[in-house]
Amino acid sequence: MTTTANKRHTEVKEPHWIEWATGMVSALVVVATIAWVAYQAWTHDDMQPEFSIAITERRQTEGGYRVAFDIANKATATAAAVTVRGEILDGGNIVEDADITFDYVPAESKSSGAILFSQDPGAREVRVRAVGYIDP
Repeated sequence: MTTTANKRHTEVKEPHWIEWATGMVSALVVVATIAWVAYQAWTHDDMQPEFSIAITERRQTEGGYRVAFDIANKATATAAAVTVRGEILDGGNIVEDADITFDYVPAESKSSGAILFSQDPGAREVRVRAVGYIDP
C-alpha cells in the first residue's frame, strides 16, 4: 500500500489486510477453475452425436406444407453438416421425401428447422430422422 505525505509517495512495509484478502480470494478462484477444467478433462467421455427429433408443427403454407421440428443432440460432441430427411408415408410406401442440412448441431443442445413438402401430409404418417453428419 502506498501512503502520500507532503506530496511524496512512500511504500508502507506491511500491506493492508484487504490486499491479502483479495489475493487469497483470487488465488482460490484460479485454483478452483483449474481443478474444474482438469476434472472435466479427466472424466469427460467423448460420445458420438446422438440425435432425437420431435415434430412441433404441421401447417399449410403458400407454396405447400411445412413440417417444423426440433433436433436435439444429447451427446458431448458437436456434429456438422447434419442431414435430416423427412418422408410422408402412406401404407408403408414413401409418397414424398425431402432433405434439409443443418450447418451444425452443438453438443448437448437443440436446434429447430422445417421441411417443406408439396403434398399434404394430412393424416398420413410423417417420419423425420437424421441420416448423416460429419465431425467438425
